[in-house]
Amino acid sequence: MNRSTGEPDAGRRRTVGRTLFGLLCGLLVAMLATSIVSTSLPRIVDDLGGSQTSFTWIVTATLLAITVSTPIWGKLADLMSRRALVMAALALFIVGSVVCGFAPEPVTLIAGRTLQGLGAGGLLSLVQIVLADIISPRDRGKYMGLLGAVTAIGTIGGPLLGGLVTDLAGWRWNFLGSAAIAAVSLVIVLLTLPSTTGQGRRRVDYVGALLITAGFTGLLLWVSFGGVQFPWLSWTSAMILGATVVLLLAAIAVEARVQEPIIPLELFRNRAYVLAVLASVAVGVATYGVAIFMSQYLQVSRDASPTQSSLITMPQLIAVTLASTVIGALVSRYGHWKRWMVGGAACQATGLLLLGTITVSTPVPLLWGYLALVGIGIGSVMQNLVLVAENSVDPRKLGVATSGVAFFRTLGGTVGVAGLGAIVTWRVGVLAPEAADAAGVDLAGLNLQRLTDAGPLPDPVQSIIEGAYARAIGDTYLVCGVLATAAVLCILLLPSEPLSTKTRAERIEDAERETAIAIAGGDPDAAAEAQPTAAESGPVQTRRQWKPIAKPASE
Repeated sequence: MNRSTGEPDAGRRRTVGRTLFGLLCGLLVAMLATSIVSTSLPRIVDDLGGSQTSFTWIVTATLLAITVSTPIWGKLADLMSRRALVMAALALFIVGSVVCGFAPEPVTLIAGRTLQGLGAGGLLSLVQIVLADIISPRDRGKYMGLLGAVTAIGTIGGPLLGGLVTDLAGWRWNFLGSAAIAAVSLVIVLLTLPSTTGQGRRRVDYVGALLITAGFTGLLLWVSFGGVQFPWLSWTSAMILGATVVLLLAAIAVEARVQEPIIPLELFRNRAYVLAVLASVAVGVATYGVAIFMSQYLQVSRDASPTQSSLITMPQLIAVTLASTVIGALVSRYGHWKRWMVGGAACQATGLLLLGTITVSTPVPLLWGYLALVGIGIGSVMQNLVLVAENSVDPRKLGVATSGVAFFRTLGGTVGVAGLGAIVTWRVGVLAPEAADAAGVDLAGLNLQRLTDAGPLPDPVQSIIEGAYARAIGDTYLVCGVLATAAVLCILLLPSEPLSTKTRAERIEDAERETAIAIAGGDPDAAAEAQPTAAESGPVQTRRQWKPIAKPASE
């Protein structure tokens, strides 16, 4: 290892390359799990004899499992072998995928999707944690670019890939193919990833994990089913929301008292970490929201097929891939990150605000340009926010810090999409009747939220519906644009700390040396004599916030 730059030597670089390939395969299938079935869901539910409830739970089960398990995997990564945890996550994903691939009815498929989600939640956090073990933050920029590209391919390209696989080989191969890729990843990780250990302690906050899981499950169920399965203003809604608030307050009380919390509250006293989390929430809303609502806009307002709508959004995928790769390489080479992230976040906000102007007649080349701007922003910001958060926290808490950013990004995206969906429903309910009254068209008996069940519509009605949905979805993008503007402000306020050129293990050594010097009253010689004893007994634990040794440099 070249300690001046954090760059691995040639031999280690080859090992890192092989390990990275295996990890990227795992990350790819984890991202595909959330999106690959979106275009084939109607056929899946029809083949298995499912209902609308089955349709919803096939998606929700995976999303719930990913979201609530992410912080738990991150905490376990600080306590146990990261190699063993990666293998466990891959094994869970493989088992879940095989169950899905051979599911005879919806309940079995939903159970398999839950196992997929548990494994995917581990992969989404552990891949970045493992990279932090072997690569310094400074050099990790270019690797994070690859992670961003894979994330984009899985999130944005998943629907297109799923539709093609379903048409060519059948929907079951969406799951069996994912299992095969995950198996390759498992073999590579087994052969190349060195065994790593955590802090030596094995005390896991089971009560906190249970409360966090139950609390956020309630929140996600409330935002997912509110206004669909039950009215927002109803006793059912009030009971779910009330129980969720009680559980989350109890989780905060527990996390504030236990020695090894799942989500350490002290992280939120770190300004850089809090700002990175807030910006990640906005990025999550943009990532999920653009993909979902652009597809709805193209299919409802522009009469595009699922495959056509996926192809129209390809400029965003290309932009994310190029931006994440190029910006990651620039961050690693020059060490500056803030200028690139501010510029990327500004592109994202601009693209979303421009998408807020779309109508049924917006030229497709303009859509490509708007989507490309959003893609540049996502590629420049998403993975680098994780890198900045990792660089700003105590390296001994890197696992929970990394998974925390991923957790809040996913949670923000999930809750945000549910909220944006409610905006679309509300705006269509207002805009369509207004346009119908102005045109003298009767919409009586037409359920605006179940247009697929209504059969062919008369031309005047079809025109009104298309226009209402286009304007409503444009309004959601304006909301996304406001959130993205807030993300620009958060990134501007991030302290311009230089990226460390040391690996996680080296940073922990430095942090422990600093702690030993403080304990020895500022005497480095006494600290050096005492440090081997401390090392034999395990890492020194301290609640003091770790600060980077390098002095901040202005950008």
